[in-house]
Amino acid sequence: MMAYSEDHIALAAEYALGTLDADERKQVEAMMAVDSDFTVMVQAWQFRLGVLNQMVGSVEPRPEVWEKIRTEVRLSEPQAPPVLPQPPLPPPDAPDLDTAPATVVEPALAMEPAVVMEPAAAVEPAVAPDTASVIDLSSRTRRWRGVAVAMSAIAAALAAIIAVGIYQPDLLPDQLRPKPRIRVVEVKSPPAPTPPSAQYVAVLQRDSGSPAFILTVDGATKEFTVRKVTAAGEPGKSYELWLISDRLPRPRSLGVIGNGDFTARAVLASYDTDIIDNATYAVTIEQAGGSPDGLPHSSPVFAGKLIEAVPPAASAASPRR
Repeated sequence: MMAYSEDHIALAAEYALGTLDADERKQVEAMMAVDSDFTVMVQAWQFRLGVLNQMVGSVEPRPEVWEKIRTEVRLSEPQAPPVLPQPPLPPPDAPDLDTAPATVVEPALAMEPAVVMEPAAAVEPAVAPDTASVIDLSSRTRRWRGVAVAMSAIAAALAAIIAVGIYQPDLLPDQLRPKPRIRVVEVKSPPAPTPPSAQYVAVLQRDSGSPAFILTVDGATKEFTVRKVTAAGEPGKSYELWLISDRLPRPRSLGVIGNGDFTARAVLASYDTDIIDNATYAVTIEQAGGSPDGLPHSSPVFAGKLIEAVPPAASAASPRR
């Protein structure tokens, strides 16, 4: 689209508003007939300003308004161009200025240029340009005043539409009502609590003496914890825990029991549940750091089997105190 001046834009806006006189409307329609881009601009103004017609009802003007309009129309009718005064012609029997006596000619030569010739030369270039400038400035002022009024009306209409759309949207036409926004909210339910698992306990002791260690195994994670009870450490030696089962060819080491009160490991996860539940758990005394070859080098000094201490149902149903 080609670039248009401010006057062209104002003409298009006033044409859409209907505030142009007959000659200006003919000028705009002639431009629209030969310039498709100018036609698009006029149609855009008509689309923007057409919303005002949907919100304003028709009002019949009062009689005095019509009278003022008629008066303004009569005042604005085209006037005849100004007629400049012409210098008077000399009478036929006037004496020739070049041959007349000096006493008669000198006063005439002094007065004629000042009274007759100079006004004619000064009036003509001064009056016409000023009149054209005033007419052009008046036309531009009227045109931009119309555009400013249109813009103010558009801003007021948009503000009214926004206010009505916020507080009373049902009053607006369907095409102007704000569309409802749909927001999808994903509600994530909390994960189901993990049911408590069964707990197994083995008392590792020598014969029927006092328990040296207590072994606890979690049925779900297969993680075990060894608690030292009465066993005393020997200098340069380590206690090592073993899993002994008839389904395994040899005892399997579960690691060295630490010097602290509790030792936790997760090495039972690689064994079947049936092996874990029915195996014998034994403790041997090995060199510091445990068996070097994965085999026990002494007889078990403490041993025991797992028993189910707290079943899953009982763990879930037992109240806290």
